[in-house]
This record gives sequence, structure tokens and C-alpha cells, in this order.
Amino acid sequence: MALESRITQEEIRKIPVKPIDREKTCPLLLRVFTTNSGRHHRVDEFARGQVPSSELQIYTWMDASLKELTSLVKEVYPESRKKGTHFAFAIVYPDPQRTGYRVKDIGNTVSGRRGENDSMTLQSQRFQIGDYLDIAITPPNRAPPQNPRMGMGRPF
Repeated sequence: MALESRITQEEIRKIPVKPIDREKTCPLLLRVFTTNSGRHHRVDEFARGQVPSSELQIYTWMDASLKELTSLVKEVYPESRKKGTHFAFAIVYPDPQRTGYRVKDIGNTVSGRRGENDSMTLQSQRFQIGDYLDIAITPPNRAPPQNPRMGMGRPF
């Protein structure tokens, strides 16, 4: 029988977060994988020590917001700077039940617009050092897919 968390996103946001002093705290290496198709990478692309080729390596802190991460991605991919570009974020993490990975959708941002997930942090979504971040980028002239994960399993 599979276990599923009953903690809601609103409850996660209410958990008190200790501020991080970025002057005194060493940053972590965040391995980010992007697609320009509007869909996340398939979970099997992370299997057996393999990872997708579209890797960005970002040094950041656990209190990095999705909006902050969006701006870092836009520095690398100028085409994603267009107003209305949609960024869908997911954490890819090792599955403790079996060999392989699982994916958890965590939020969205839109270039040039304010959104409810802008201030969401890695820490608030229970990101752990060693997890990956997968970002599905959708250009402004295309609507983002309803489910950018393509059936990669149930989020926890």
C-alpha cells in the first residue's frame, strides 16, 4: 500500500522558516534541467545514474524563491525573457521505496507577471540537497500544458 502525504501546500507555507544569512552560509549546487517543450523530462531520463543533457548548475541557497530561480534561468536562455513565458517547476528526488526517482510539481512562474508561487522557496517545498530541479519552459505564444509531467507518477 502506497503512503501519501496529507500535508497541504497551505500548511507547508505556514511552517516557520529560519532566515538564511547568505553572507555566512555556503551556497549549495543546484542541478537544474530544462526543456523548451512545455513538458518536464520523463522520470526514466534520470534512471541508472543518467541525467538529461540540458543541465544548468546554479549556486544558490535553500531560501531561493521560484522567481529568483526564474531570473537566473533567463540569464542563460535569452529567448525565455519574453513576457508571458511560463516556467513550471518540479523537484526530482530519489524514491526510497524502489530504485529510481519520483517527481513533485512545486509551482509556476510567468516572465513579466506576478504570481502566487513567485515567493515559494526550495526550503518551503522540502527540497533536499542532492535533489534535482526540472523546469518546463513554455514560450508565450503557446499555452502551457495542463499537466506538464506527462503521467510521471503521483506527487507526494
